[in-house]
Amino acid sequence: MGLEGRAALVTGGSRRIGKGIALALARGGADVAITFRTREADARRVVGGIEAMGRRGVAIRADLTRPADCRRAVSTSARTLGRLDILVNNVGGWTQASVERMDLRAWREVLDSNLTATFLCSKAALPHMRRNRWGRIVNLGAAGAYRAHGSAKLSAFYAAKAGIVAFSKSLAREVGRDGITVNVVSPGVVEDPDLPVSAARRRKDSETAVGRPGTSDDLAAAVLFLVSEEASFVTGDVIGVTGGWLL
Repeated sequence: MGLEGRAALVTGGSRRIGKGIALALARGGADVAITFRTREADARRVVGGIEAMGRRGVAIRADLTRPADCRRAVSTSARTLGRLDILVNNVGGWTQASVERMDLRAWREVLDSNLTATFLCSKAALPHMRRNRWGRIVNLGAAGAYRAHGSAKLSAFYAAKAGIVAFSKSLAREVGRDGITVNVVSPGVVEDPDLPVSAARRRKDSETAVGRPGTSDDLAAAVLFLVSEEASFVTGDVIGVTGGWLL
């Protein structure tokens, strides 16, 4: 599943799950661009890790709720890395409030940072992928989003993530014959994303079927498969990386 010669963009790649995915793509052989909004020092450390593996890396400051920033992030990635083959839409915020107490601004911020940013970045990336007749888009969902799961005080978040699943399936139908696949990776609860899997195996988690907590490495492994050549026949699908949480 080597990614040598491929170039990737991971949104929100300066920390947590996005950081783990960006570094895993670099270990797989890809050059990697990441976006960040405020954590410049964290982003620079991730780029340093990418470059330490002999790959090209770049960090791009962007607010992906803004259409112009989405277009600029994609064009800068393609120009700096020479091409763009892989897009991982990881960025997305959330807020905890009941429907009665949530104002419209908070609702829109959650939907824009998750669903609208996924739409805008995908739209900007597609011409680069069509040009090479090859592309991989992986969108980050949430456990249960494939069946429109809901949770009290998280209505905006789950509405956005269910929308990402529906969007991904629709887009997969549109671009499949151009050699582009679109899939969703849905994490469960990842409280300590930087925890190595080896350390996670020594911890107990009564909420998962496998009995241990999840990590960024678990999610990155699913992303690596979906962006590989071996996954060319997998599109419009949702892979839940939850350890059996919320079955």
